[in-house]
Amino acid sequence: MKYVCLVYGEEKDLYALTAERGAKLDADSLAYDRSLDQEGKLIIAQALQSVRTSKSVRRREGKRLVTDGPFAETKEQLLGFVMVEADNLDEALDIAAGIPLAEIGTIEVRAIYDIPGS
Repeated sequence: MKYVCLVYGEEKDLYALTAERGAKLDADSLAYDRSLDQEGKLIIAQALQSVRTSKSVRRREGKRLVTDGPFAETKEQLLGFVMVEADNLDEALDIAAGIPLAEIGTIEVRAIYDIPGS
């Protein structure tokens, strides 16, 4: 079954890291992604740019409405995601616990919904 691990954290915490700690976090994240790939568990992993660069889109009465920033005002922002193949939710939770950013943020684990007929 496929699961997505949504990585949430406060961008200010990332900006507060020293250059050395930020580089270590990046290296640890890439190493973890490589280990998941070698185990045949990794589908894709991506970090996201700052919410300052994001836009939210809604369609109301047939018209596209675009606003700056994330959809909801929250303390934490979506920083990235890791999509994995896991045998069950427990395995997906174990994988999520190993994501280096889990130390300073939150990892939300959700099963991928298979659309019938797709």
